[in-house]
Amino acid sequence: MSKNFFKPAIDGLFLFFKTERNAQIHIAIAVSVVIAGFVFGITRSEWLIIILCIGIVLVAEALNTAIEKLGNAITNDKNRLIKSAKDISAGAVLLAAITAAIIGGLIFLPYLF
Repeated sequence: MSKNFFKPAIDGLFLFFKTERNAQIHIAIAVSVVIAGFVFGITRSEWLIIILCIGIVLVAEALNTAIEKLGNAITNDKNRLIKSAKDISAGAVLLAAITAAIIGGLIFLPYLF
């Protein structure tokens, strides 16, 4: 395996987290959830679910960003297919975030009450 095998992926992640506001918001929320996990002492199984949710939301956001950038690179003119692709990928992020929030509620609410 070449020394530079992961370089494009790592460069992409740095670019994603450095330049994308939504990625930064998701990271801030993820850090808050991780802190809450330590404060409440959640179980190993709950950690696995939380980590999976964080990963899915970040992957969805990264793919949404990639689709948006690709669409913008193709044309700046209005294009209904590109708009549909962007809207659907944004919807996927919303779906992932809502699912993660529901799961977070199911995990953390019992610790609060």
